[in-house]
Amino acid sequence: DFDVVVVGGGGHVGLPLAIAFADRGLRVAIFDVNELAVKTILAGELPFREDGAAQVLRRVLAAGRLEASVDRSVVSRGEHIVVVIGTPVDEHLNPDPHAVPRALDECKEYFRSGQLLVLRSTVYPGVTRRVEKLLGGQGVDVEVAFCPERIAEGKAMQELFTLPQIVSARTPQVRQRAAALFHTLTDTVVELSPEEAELAKLFTNTWRYIKFAAANQFYVMANDQGLDFDRIRNALALDYPRAADLPGAGFAAGPCLFKDTMQLAAFTDNSFVLGHSAMLVNEGLPLYLVSKLEAKYDLANLRVGILGMAFKGESDDIRSSLSYKLKRILEFRAKSVLCTDPYVTVDQNLEPLEHVLANSDLLIIGAPHQQYRSLQPGVPVADVWNLLGQGTVV
Repeated sequence: DFDVVVVGGGGHVGLPLAIAFADRGLRVAIFDVNELAVKTILAGELPFREDGAAQVLRRVLAAGRLEASVDRSVVSRGEHIVVVIGTPVDEHLNPDPHAVPRALDECKEYFRSGQLLVLRSTVYPGVTRRVEKLLGGQGVDVEVAFCPERIAEGKAMQELFTLPQIVSARTPQVRQRAAALFHTLTDTVVELSPEEAELAKLFTNTWRYIKFAAANQFYVMANDQGLDFDRIRNALALDYPRAADLPGAGFAAGPCLFKDTMQLAAFTDNSFVLGHSAMLVNEGLPLYLVSKLEAKYDLANLRVGILGMAFKGESDDIRSSLSYKLKRILEFRAKSVLCTDPYVTVDQNLEPLEHVLANSDLLIIGAPHQQYRSLQPGVPVADVWNLLGQGTVV
C-alpha cells in the first residue's frame, strides 16, 4: 500500500523525511507511538517548528500521499521501512545499543519478506549488524541498509534535497536499492559499508562539537583577559580561508552533538580524551558565565532574565538546552530567574518577553533568536553570541 513507512515519523527527523518523500510522489505512511503528534499531523499542523514544512505537509495530505497512524500494523504495508527513533545516552553517558533493536522487536510480527529496512537513527557502531542478525532469526527475508540522517533542525526542507546521502548495506544489491529510494530526494549518493557509515555519522557530529568546544575555549581565554573573542575571530577570519570555519562562541547543545560524542567515547572504551575535553568545555560554559557575572555583580540580590530557552536560535526544541542548565545554576546563585522564548510552547513557566525585560536587573542571552537583535535593554546583558553587536566580554 505504501512506498515508504517511516517508523518514528512524528519527530524532528522523521516527519520532514516523510513529507519530502510524499512531495516527490511516493505514497508514505507515518507510524508513531505519540498519539498527539499523529493527530496534529493529520490535522495539517506541525508538532514542532520546521521552516518550510507546514505548507508541504498540507499539500501532501490534500493529495492523499501521506497517512499517519499509531497502529504498528502499518509496517506490514510498506515496501521500504525507514526507522527514525531517538538513541539517547543515559545518566552515566552510556549509549543504549539496544534502543533500535528493541523498537524493531516490537514490530517484528509485521515485517514481510521483500521489504527494505532502512536505519536512519544515529546508532552505536555495530547496531546495523545486530539488526541484521535480529531479522535473520525472524524467518523473513528483509534487507537492511543504514542511511544516516544529515539534516540540521530548521533546514530539513532544503537539506534533504541538496545534501549528499550516505547509503550503506552489506551487499551491492541492497545498497543500490537504498540508493534508488534516496535518489528520489537528492542527486548525490555516497556508498559505504555499514561500519564505515556508522562511524561517518558519529565523526560528523563529534567534529562539529569539538569545533564548538575550541571556539568556547578560545572565548574563555580572551574573556579572562577582558578581550572580545568575537572581534578577534572576525579579524582573523576576514578573507582568510584557513580560519573561515572557526565558529563563534555559544551554547553547544541539542539532542545530537553531545550525545554522539559520548557514543564515540564509549566506542573507544572511554579513551577519547578529546571528546571528553570538548564535553567539559561546552557543558561548563553556563557555569563559567555565571561565575564571571557573580564576580562582577551582586548576583544574589539581582533578578536575572534569560532570553531564549531553545537549544539554538530560531528553534522551539529544548532538548538538552544549556539555557536550562544556566537556569538551574542561577536559581541557586541569583535572587530570582525569569525566562522567555518566542517559540518554545512546552514550558508553562516561561514569561512574555516584555515582562522579563521590565523585571530583570541583568539579562543573559541563552538562544540567539533573531528577534532579540533589535533589543536595547536598559540593564547589563551577557551576550556570548554577540547578538546585540556590543561585544562578548562578560
